[in-house]
Amino acid sequence: MKTFKLVALDLIEQKEEEVVQNNIPLIDGLIINREDEDNTWLIEAYTEHSYLELFTALQEYDEILVQVKITKESNEPATFITSIAGVNEIGGNINVLFIGTIVDQQKNQIEERLVALIEEGYHGEELLRKFKEAT
Repeated sequence: MKTFKLVALDLIEQKEEEVVQNNIPLIDGLIINREDEDNTWLIEAYTEHSYLELFTALQEYDEILVQVKITKESNEPATFITSIAGVNEIGGNINVLFIGTIVDQQKNQIEERLVALIEEGYHGEELLRKFKEAT
C-alpha cells in the first residue's frame, strides 16, 4: 500500500444541466492506494462537523464522483468513482471514508464525457452508471 496526503476534495454533481464541483474544505486527509487486484483506493477526509448531514445523506448512494488533489495543491486532480464506507464524528469534526477506483482520464476528457451524457438526458445515479460504463 502507498499513502499520500490529501490536499483537496471536490464532490462532482449534476445540477440542472451543468456539472458542478463542490469543494469540501479539509482540515486534513489521506489517500491510500491499496494496490489490490481491484485497484481500489481509500480516501479519508477530515473536515468540519457542518458537513455531517451532507455526507450522511450521500451514504445512500452507490456511486459518488469525487476529484482530489494529492500531495500538493499544484498537482493535477485525479477523479475517482467512490462510495462512502463510513462517516465518523471525531471531537468537533468528522472524518469521511470513501472507497473507490481511479478514473484514468484527463480532466478535460472526463468533463466532456459528463457533459455529453447530461446532454443525452442522464442525471443522478443513472448519470453515474452511464459514466462508469463509458470509462
